[in-house]
Amino acid sequence: MRGGDERSEGLFSYVSCEARVPANHALRAIRAIVDEALEVLSADFDGLYSRIGRPSIPPEKLLRALLLQAFYSIRSERQLMEQMDYNLLFRWFVGLAMDAPIWDVTVFTKNRERLLSGDVAAKLLSAIINQPRVQALLSDDHFSVDGTLIEAWASAKSFRPKDEGGPGDDDDAGLASSRSEQAAAPTDRNAERDFRGEKRSNATHASTTDPDARLFKKARGQAAKLCHMGHVLMENRNGLVVDAILTHATGTAEREAALTMLGRMEGRHRITLGADKNYDTAAFVAALREMEVTPHVAQNNTNRRSAIDRRTTRHPGYGLSQKIRKRIEEVFGWTKTCGTMRKTRHRGQDRVGWSFTLTAAAYNLIRLPKLLAAA
Repeated sequence: MRGGDERSEGLFSYVSCEARVPANHALRAIRAIVDEALEVLSADFDGLYSRIGRPSIPPEKLLRALLLQAFYSIRSERQLMEQMDYNLLFRWFVGLAMDAPIWDVTVFTKNRERLLSGDVAAKLLSAIINQPRVQALLSDDHFSVDGTLIEAWASAKSFRPKDEGGPGDDDDAGLASSRSEQAAAPTDRNAERDFRGEKRSNATHASTTDPDARLFKKARGQAAKLCHMGHVLMENRNGLVVDAILTHATGTAEREAALTMLGRMEGRHRITLGADKNYDTAAFVAALREMEVTPHVAQNNTNRRSAIDRRTTRHPGYGLSQKIRKRIEEVFGWTKTCGTMRKTRHRGQDRVGWSFTLTAAAYNLIRLPKLLAAA
């Protein structure tokens, strides 16, 4: 007998979000790791909030929601709030009941700004890495480092001479082209601008949209873009991120960031560090050796002499580090495609860096359930 296509709207529901999430769902294992890390950060959260006033969005729920944004490649907080309104899986992970109201998107973003001052993203990454069961997966001796470009939320039209000034957005209204004065001032919002023949550099120009962005290209033949530079320190056993940092995009930023991240490692003994040819400079290799770090850096012999000699390359571990260090590209690949960090949605080095570090923590969380199950 054919059933009728009728809708029956129940007034009450007796099934909780917990019951609707399968017992073997990957988010269950991820939430257990996240809850343990958030418990460690509880004291830090207390210092960020006043003891009086109206209750804000709980920081635990705020961070779980932002992790979902990275897990499921949700490109905006507005879409995240829309999904949380009807997606029971999202409600369960964040910790909201089925009939709990969803936050206004403006309130959500304002509460997220509070976490920037406490450097909560870096502390969350550290709390995840420092869990005993995760520590058992990490290498204590062998690491790799690399950097990648994060395209800024600013157009090429906003890159103007520093003495010109202008509005803090990408609009060209009322501003004449700096290339010639014979063109009339544009009146429409997105007017054409010709950069041909104009010399532009970070020393004389800056973006009016994101002043922290820098015009940079990582290789010859590529187009220069306004961008930031993200850096990751990876352990070599399972390819997990142990530290992440974002800097201005410069030719020396990768080496400077590597030294900064190595300096932040606590209780460190002699280790090895794998890296590509961009790190093959005499000053960087000497700095690593002063820090008791064996430089497993790829040799750059193109019209120059490499700072890495037979003292390092003769060991079998050097070739192994050069092979494993390429796995760091998997981190950048995931953060840019799934984590939506190819082009940032934020402006300013602080906000972009916070988002980059949180996305690196999300990458670890995606991989940890399978690694823990296999351990």
